[in-house]
This record gives sequence, structure tokens and C-alpha cells, in this order.
Amino acid sequence: MQHPQPFTLKEIRSHGTKSFPCAFYRTRSARTGTLVKHHWHDEVEILYFSGGSFLLDINMEPFSIDSESLWFINPGELHSIVTSTPDSQEDAVVFSPDLLCFDTYDTAQVQLIQPIQKGRMLFPRCITPNHPAFYPIRDAFMSVFHSFRHTCQEETDMDMIAVTDDLTSQLYIKSSLLSILAVLSEHHLFTPTEKNYDKRVEDIKTILTYIKDNYKEKIYISDLAEQVSLNEQYFCRFFKKAIGRTPMEYVNEYRIKQTRRLLEETDLPVTEVCLECGYNNMGNFLREFRRQTGATPLQYRKQYQRTVD
Repeated sequence: MQHPQPFTLKEIRSHGTKSFPCAFYRTRSARTGTLVKHHWHDEVEILYFSGGSFLLDINMEPFSIDSESLWFINPGELHSIVTSTPDSQEDAVVFSPDLLCFDTYDTAQVQLIQPIQKGRMLFPRCITPNHPAFYPIRDAFMSVFHSFRHTCQEETDMDMIAVTDDLTSQLYIKSSLLSILAVLSEHHLFTPTEKNYDKRVEDIKTILTYIKDNYKEKIYISDLAEQVSLNEQYFCRFFKKAIGRTPMEYVNEYRIKQTRRLLEETDLPVTEVCLECGYNNMGNFLREFRRQTGATPLQYRKQYQRTVD
């Protein structure tokens, strides 16, 4: 039996603001299992694990994490996090390289920031405490966290999501991110991009994008398999191995995530929410919603409203 997802575990839809594309996330879970579902974005992400046991999947390559460490996700990399430790936590800062650009084409702009922007330079995968770069980078990462902390948009027992439009905070955040780049450069930890096209990763991204764009409509296994030119039987095995759940389990999870968003952000009746998110049968919708959240839609909406009042 699957454990219901915690109410406050939500996917971030944008990273910071248009004028300051940078955000800090703190994700907690009281139970084991999926902490962050498969996704990707065009920004750089720096992850900090202070302890606990995790499985970090990047471009369908699994990495076991059992001790304090810093990890880097390059733009476009498909990734997810599973934890085997109850009461676990991971912190992340996600930012666009555009945030750190210089108007003048100095050496930093030409030799580092511009190549990062164009995908020609990669961050290292992982840094641990036995590397001399670890503590300076961790200190700068925590400085970013503290600069965001007092502007926190949302903080609950499960999550923190922070963006800022405060001038002083933005200056400290940018200087800390530049410090991280400086330390990485000092220790020669950036590497030129190797053009290794992985069709498996691109196929998964194609499928997830199709689900995102079509979840309101009927979706059949044949529709998904067709997107990547695979037969249905092989496609199902491929998807399950990559994502850890069947294609239709993933579709239902995505639809329920969208229903939670509508219940939180709108006053739409439950029947309209049901139809808006691709469910044509109210009974099936209510069973799936309760299975994933442990509550009815009305209970969920009331519980959410109590947390924000």
C-alpha cells in the first residue's frame, strides 16, 4: 500500500521572479519514499544534503547519498530524489546563469558565465567534505539560505519556498553565487561539455512533456508509446524502469497534483475540478484522490485553507 503524499509537498512552478530568477527550496518528508519527483529545468540547481540516506537519480543514473554532500544539477538534466530515512530534508538553490551576467565582456563573462549559459561548461557532479572546495561552497550556500530566510514566502512543517525582491538580499545572494563559481574555478572543477546525446533521457522528457500538455484529455498507453516510437509492451517496461512507476500511475499522480493546485488556488466545485484534470468519472476520481492524499477533495481544501489562514 502506498503512503499518501503530504499535503504541503508541491512542485515549484517558477524559480524566483522574472527580474531575479533565483529561489531557495527546503523540502522535508516525515516518511520514506519520493521526496522530489522526476523533473528538469533550464536553471542550475545546487543541492545540499546535511545527512540521511537518499537516492538521487540524474539522467537515469542513480547516486546513493549517505553523508553530508553538495550536488550540482546542470540545466536540462532529468532528476529525482528518493529518501530511505524518515524525517529527511534536502536544501536547494535554483538559479538562472543569466542572473550572474556582466554587461562588460570581462574574462569571467567570456570564459565562464557565457559558456555556462550556452551549455558548453558543466558544474561538477558532487563535492564531499574531504575536498578543499567543500566548506567554502557550503558556507556560501548557507549565506544564500540566510539571505532568503527573512523573505520566505511560505514555510510549513514540510516545505520552505523563498524568493526575494529585497535589494540588499539580492546583492548578498548574487555575491554568494559568484563566490561559489569562484571556488569551483579556483579548484578547476568546471568541465567542458561532452556532447553525449542520451536518447533514453530525451525520450522520457518527451513523454513527461506530453503528459503535462495533455493530462486534461484521455491518455492511452498507445498515445505515450507513439511519442517515442516504441511498442506498448516495451514502452511500459522502459518507463517503469526509468521513473519507478507505471505510465498510468504517473498520469494519475500528475492529474491529482493538478487537482490539489486547483483546490488550493480556486473555488471551483469538486465536479469541475474533476473534469478539468482529466477525470470523467467522479467515483474513480474520488478513489484516486483519497488513495494519494488520504483525504476527500473537500477535506483537503479545508485542511489547506487552515494552514494558510
